[in-house]
Amino acid sequence: MKKIIVATKNQGKIKEMITAFKNLDVELHSLSEFGNLPDAIEDGSTFAENALKKASFYAKQTNCACLADDSGLEIDVLGGAPGIYSARFAGYHADDSANNKKMVEELAKKNVSSSPAHYVCALAFVDTDGSSLSCEGRCSGIIRNFACGEGGFGYDPYFYLPNLDKTMAEITLTEKNAISHRGLALKNMENILRGYLK
Repeated sequence: MKKIIVATKNQGKIKEMITAFKNLDVELHSLSEFGNLPDAIEDGSTFAENALKKASFYAKQTNCACLADDSGLEIDVLGGAPGIYSARFAGYHADDSANNKKMVEELAKKNVSSSPAHYVCALAFVDTDGSSLSCEGRCSGIIRNFACGEGGFGYDPYFYLPNLDKTMAEITLTEKNAISHRGLALKNMENILRGYLK
């Protein structure tokens, strides 16, 4: 069984990944099992670059194969912002509510209450020998200036899915994994890993 370290301390992400890879011969571990590791420097200009930097960094730190994601929200009316800065839109140590508040303020500056938007997730896997695999997933919807739903995390309560008439925070984890950017990226990565681990 292949041991893979998931390069995040976000329990929501880890839960999604364990569910997605349940049919693979892998054992997923959280970064938090390794104590106080330094933060990876994510200075890439795209989600894909940052995911690869993170996976490479933690593969070296842990001496294990590593899977990292970089994901975020691109809002059309904001020119693709917050993009790679989604987790720190309101500042370096901002939490979800601060980031969401800033997003609503930015929409107000544009005099709009909603905009087409896209969640993007890039995944990178780096093995102990340095070989790497990567893929991406996207989910399109509408970002609105008010929240609905208690589930999910991040911008989910504001991300409306017109075909379901629900926000990302109002659907079940199973529904989310089937359509979300991370769900689609994980499905792609599952297929790639299945071939790679043979």
